Amino acid sequence: MDRELEIVKIARIKKKLRSSDVVALFRVSRQYAVVLINDLVAKGKLIKVGSTSAAYYLLSESVNENGSFPTKISKRIKNYKLQEHEIYADILAQYPPIGLLPENIKSILNYSFSEMVNNAIEHSKSKYIEVEMSVQNRKLNFIVNDFGIGVFRNVMREKKLRTEIEAMQDLLKGKTTTMPKSHSGQGIFFTSKAGDVFTLESYGYILVINNKTRELFYKKRPALKRGTRVVFTIDVKSNRHLSALFREFSVGTDFAFNKTEIKVKLYTSGDGVHISRSQARRILDGLDKFDSIILDFDNVPMIGQAFSDEIFRVFKEKYPHIEIQPINMDDAVKFMVERVGK
Repeated sequence: MDRELEIVKIARIKKKLRSSDVVALFRVSRQYAVVLINDLVAKGKLIKVGSTSAAYYLLSESVNENGSFPTKISKRIKNYKLQEHEIYADILAQYPPIGLLPENIKSILNYSFSEMVNNAIEHSKSKYIEVEMSVQNRKLNFIVNDFGIGVFRNVMREKKLRTEIEAMQDLLKGKTTTMPKSHSGQGIFFTSKAGDVFTLESYGYILVINNKTRELFYKKRPALKRGTRVVFTIDVKSNRHLSALFREFSVGTDFAFNKTEIKVKLYTSGDGVHISRSQARRILDGLDKFDSIILDFDNVPMIGQAFSDEIFRVFKEKYPHIEIQPINMDDAVKFMVERVGK
């Protein structure tokens, strides 16, 4: 019997395998025992629990069969000299179900969780940050919760906007940040598109993005949430890939973030009708940073001549290098867009 099979056998007997068990079994050094064990971890046959000398290992098959782990892991951390990668590594070491996820899901989780935790660390001014992660019923879910100034209020203040809704609109354009010297403003943009459902809640305003149903909406809740709460969910069997998402919003060969998509419906209130130039200018604000813009007119019944002229003539003449692609237009919207183009 080769060493791999023997290690698997003793792990099955002992339930919790330690490096000292392999040292005793083969009479080898601890360093070599760790090499043997790490090879099995890399192959997905063992799951590491804990870190350093307190670490132990479980058979992946027993984790899948017995569901012996808690359904979630939660942490409340003081926001002092925190590093998001250390928080993620700590969760990874203590919550083995994450190690069983497909590589594409782990990649999405690492990016999205790290971006949202970094936002809480550097922007919220919250004394404490709470994180929670769970894998159950084929769903990976994480929550990042703080008690600070609030994401929408922060953007409102720094960008001199009038309402929380305008802050949501700016955040979803991408490249919106209150710390331009140290942040690119990509985190919320890509995280909101990477999962199945993304929710951002702050001081009674809730932004919901459902990528499975292609719904995007906001609502108000009477009970105020002090600070910011992010909820991210994705099916563990999803075929999404982070690299494909980055490519989707890149024009050219250098994979730069130079393409964005705007849900025009988010800029409406009530009837969904767009008439004025000022409405168009609100949508266009900040979009000169991109080389390609997709304007999604889904559920927009009508636009006015002035609105269309501002986007498809005035803006286009000012920035001729920027491509504007309107999609999901009904007949009334399409008529106004084509009329300006003539």
